[in-house]
Amino acid sequence: MNALLENIDRLHTTAMGAERIQRNLSIETEDVVQWCRMQITDPGAVFRREGKNWYVKNGGCVFTV
Repeated sequence: MNALLENIDRLHTTAMGAERIQRNLSIETEDVVQWCRMQITDPGAVFRREGKNWYVKNGGCVFTV
């Protein structure tokens, strides 16, 4: 298991970050962080590490963590 999945419970954002994620991805969920966690932990997600960032591709989205 990679370090990102081992620490998925630490994933967070600010209120402004949550609004930006909702707007950019056109999602209607109230809990943006939980939605992102579900996308990242999906078995079909593809992980790539570049420097300090993780890039997770799933469902037509690329998550930068």
